[in-house]
Amino acid sequence: MIDTTVTLYCYVHPDRETMLRCKRCERPICTSCAVHTPTGYLCKECVRQHKKMFDTALWYDYLTGFGTTFVLSLVASGLLSFVSSFVGFFMFFIAVAVAGGAGVFISNIVLRVTGKRRSRPLHIACATGVALGVLPVALFMFFTGNTYSLITLGIYAVVATSTVYSRLAGIRL
Repeated sequence: MIDTTVTLYCYVHPDRETMLRCKRCERPICTSCAVHTPTGYLCKECVRQHKKMFDTALWYDYLTGFGTTFVLSLVASGLLSFVSSFVGFFMFFIAVAVAGGAGVFISNIVLRVTGKRRSRPLHIACATGVALGVLPVALFMFFTGNTYSLITLGIYAVVATSTVYSRLAGIRL
């Protein structure tokens, strides 16, 4: 049982009195060191240790994830711009559907390539790969003056990038 008559001082700031304790390590913490969780207060060190359990990505996952998303996005955006040069205005509506499907497909492939390992920087690297995969095709369409394809590629870039990031991060809408 914890004695409440003893004055406690924060383990980080020894000059601050406190009544709070970390629920995990039981060290006294002041209000500026306490991190509020749904089940109580934790010290910042315990929060960092807890986050490390969920960051499972290895160093090469960043390279394979980025490379995979870049190549697949390059192929998908190339096919989309090729088709959009023939269809015209209605391609904007088709682009949203194709981009969503391509984002789901790309994220499923990346999950297999990375062994379902995860970390926030990995999700960002993969989303960046999708966005940068569009860039070579968009530059080509810009220099050829194909406006419909450029707008279609913009739609693809926004929808596919956000879809890949949200699916890899585990966000379900």
